[in-house]
Amino acid sequence: MLRIHQEIQGGKFPNATKLAQTLEVSSKSIQRDFEFMRDRLGLPLAYDGRRYGYYYTHEVASFPTVQITEGELFAMLVAEKALQQYRGTNFERPLMSAFKKMAAGLPDSISIHLSDWEQTISFRTSAEPLINLETFDLLAKATAERQQLELIYRKPGQRKTEPRVVDPYHLANINGEWFLFAFDHLRGEVRTFAPSRMQSVKLTGKTFTQPEKFSLEKRLRDSFGVHSGEGKFNVVIRFDEFAADYIREKRWHTSQRLKELAGGGLDLHLKLSSLGEVERWILGWGGHAVVLQPAELKASVKRSAELILKNLRRRR
Repeated sequence: MLRIHQEIQGGKFPNATKLAQTLEVSSKSIQRDFEFMRDRLGLPLAYDGRRYGYYYTHEVASFPTVQITEGELFAMLVAEKALQQYRGTNFERPLMSAFKKMAAGLPDSISIHLSDWEQTISFRTSAEPLINLETFDLLAKATAERQQLELIYRKPGQRKTEPRVVDPYHLANINGEWFLFAFDHLRGEVRTFAPSRMQSVKLTGKTFTQPEKFSLEKRLRDSFGVHSGEGKFNVVIRFDEFAADYIREKRWHTSQRLKELAGGGLDLHLKLSSLGEVERWILGWGGHAVVLQPAELKASVKRSAELILKNLRRRR
């Protein structure tokens, strides 16, 4: 927006198309900036049809400072604390630079008591994913710039690696872990890859066009985590009184429905496309969760529980 302001002040009559090419962003982004400057910052913007660009209808002395409430500032500071998970990664420097620029644009009148800020809020994760920073940086850039990649990848539970040529569609952090959703040319479909299992990553020199129909939200809508399937399962899990409070306190899935039971327990109803991830989640509750349906989930949980008991007996 400062660049737009400078162009207008210089009498250059900028428009979204020209600025998009210069700044290497989409014309829609520039158009939103024009609208924000006019509607939110109150700048006297108008479009000149003969010059195909924007101008100010009357003199503007300087670009207005950012207007922010104490609530917004507090939310910003919470977000800054959340950035601690990126300390030491290639994201740290640009993120902190962005925060400094925002802070520099704040009006002097904003104030908030922050003397005990370091002891007020913190973010912690129980298990920190181990990711090679150079690999992660390459994945992020390739995904943003639509560049094809060649991976040397190891599937979970296997020792051997194999080469994969992929078109990276989306890099997502789900429950504290990073996953790459990419079109796998070997399999001929979109697959999920964990960066920690990539032994090497390199650009092929080719670019790709991401299909408009790809939507991560739709892909994961019926999954319990990051892996989607082709099935349609009506899952019902019964939790005893001890676990029920924990279940009530969170939204575990968009399809969830709770049925309260006498005695304090409850039944959790879910509609899922695959069962592997929810099985591992159920086992994590120990004896406080019982599968009521479907039959194949009951059988797989039973097999896993029997294997746990078998391994325990071996160690005695």
